[in-house]
Amino acid sequence: MKILIINASPRSKGLISQMLDIMSREAASQGAEIETVVVNNLLIHPCTGCMNCRSTNFCTLPEDDAQRTLKKIQEADALVIGSPCYWGNMNGYLKVLFDRIVYGLIGEGKYGIPAPKHQGKPAAIVTTSTTQWPFNLLFNQTSGVVKALKQVLKYSGFSIKSILQKGGTKAHPELTEKEREKCKKIIRQIISA
Repeated sequence: MKILIINASPRSKGLISQMLDIMSREAASQGAEIETVVVNNLLIHPCTGCMNCRSTNFCTLPEDDAQRTLKKIQEADALVIGSPCYWGNMNGYLKVLFDRIVYGLIGEGKYGIPAPKHQGKPAAIVTTSTTQWPFNLLFNQTSGVVKALKQVLKYSGFSIKSILQKGGTKAHPELTEKEREKCKKIIRQIISA
């Protein structure tokens, strides 16, 4: 199985990066092929909203890391996305990436209904927020990230197997053993899907 991990954290030693590293090591120990894309390191020009990609099935902007990342998503058997919470939503770098590659995630069916291009591929979502639990859920902080990513993944056809939300990262900047085990469990769920 080929698993693509998309790390939208700009912090290479932050909690998102730590959780995704645990998942990467677990996947490798289970015999999966792993590739990690660090969104913060990509060169991606913002979408201009021309909508040409919806009919041509390619982006008219010059090729950059958006198209190269889309190819990796298309070749992957499973996807893990990690993003810190920025104003109750996914990180801006990740949003720019998804804006640019929408044509490779969903098509348009009859009557303009979205047609998924990744039907049944397993996926997982990992997110963190400085907002304390349970307010990270109640005030749409990590839950806002999950909602946004679920929308992207659902309409693209991915089957979300697991979600990990960690609130209160300012007060609790370390991963607990339970959270580390949950990271490993998520990968096992994806591999067995």
